[in-house]
Amino acid sequence: MTAQPPRRLSLTVPLIAAVLALVAGLLAWHRIEAAATTPPPEPGAKRPTVAEATAFIEAAEKRLQELAIKFDRASWVQANFITQDTEKISADANEALIGAVTENALAARRYEGLDLPADVARKSALLKLAVELPAPNNAAERGELTEIAASLEGTYGRGKYCPPAAAAAPAGGGAEGSGDGCLDINAITKIMADSRDPNRLLDVWRGWHTISPPMRPKYQRFVELANKGAREMGFKDLGAMWRSGYDMPPDAFSAEVERLWKQVAPLYWSLHAYMRTQLGRQYGAQTVPPDGPIPAHLLGNMWAQSWSNVYPLVAPPAADPATAAAGSRRRSTSRVPARRRDRRRREGDRAACRPRRERTCDTCNAARPRHAGRGRSRACGARALPCRGRTARRAWRG
Repeated sequence: MTAQPPRRLSLTVPLIAAVLALVAGLLAWHRIEAAATTPPPEPGAKRPTVAEATAFIEAAEKRLQELAIKFDRASWVQANFITQDTEKISADANEALIGAVTENALAARRYEGLDLPADVARKSALLKLAVELPAPNNAAERGELTEIAASLEGTYGRGKYCPPAAAAAPAGGGAEGSGDGCLDINAITKIMADSRDPNRLLDVWRGWHTISPPMRPKYQRFVELANKGAREMGFKDLGAMWRSGYDMPPDAFSAEVERLWKQVAPLYWSLHAYMRTQLGRQYGAQTVPPDGPIPAHLLGNMWAQSWSNVYPLVAPPAADPATAAAGSRRRSTSRVPARRRDRRRREGDRAACRPRRERTCDTCNAARPRHAGRGRSRACGARALPCRGRTARRAWRG
């Protein structure tokens, strides 16, 4: 009876030691990275102090917070009233924010190598990650990048698919207020959730994917500029920059994701096989082959990111009828919550210095007023409106 407390202690001590070792390793990695990237001091230059570094971080934090709020507001307006003017307003606000982050990130290098307090060191290390879209430290290219980003978002939000007249009338109506028989993303999302006609689903799925090909040239330039901006920040490319926001080197993050995937892969493959079998019974082997991928247009969602809309089709025979009914209700009402959940997944740690604001992104198209949409285009979709919040501490990026 008296041996139990010592046993707990023997387990606790190694655990504490492991945690301390992990923290020490992370701090050592940041110091090594700082030493590798810190520019040599200019001859005769005064060595910065910890007090100066702390004051710099506090000023940067305040400035970036103000600019982030301005950009979020401009981005919300642009997503809900898509015009050339609102695209320009959003691009200008984004350019100001990215420019400030770049300026502060480069200035922060002056304080690398100092023995800073833990909170200040962390904010300084994450300062380079304060925006998802780094731009080159060049006003012309920075302006070009932000204008391309706003243009791509506007093109996506204005996108419509105009099917043959015979197929345009049922199930989805048309783009709200347009009266032209064309389908915007809201109408297509409803069809994907509610329809059980595989031909209809395939038609609208393919139709919506005609929106993106004209965006390719701009997107290619977007990638070039963003990668250049990331390299100027000291990263290999934009992907490496994004993978650096998880308190570990980018390669370690990739390895951790692979480790987690291997843990869940058996469950995923089992669920995939079960879904394929059940959908094959619903639609037939000609539509759902007995092996290989599941046709994406049959999964109840434009991006195949959630299968809840088809739950009534695949529920086990012994499933609780109330659960199946709940799935059916979710199918009929899932369009708005899906967008809300997507934004919440992107709401998270405000990367670097910007603390999370009280106003969340839930107001971004969270509910469409009945009078909305007359002559207006709105960006609605899985990735339509990034609300500047990066879930920087999550292993999976929504």
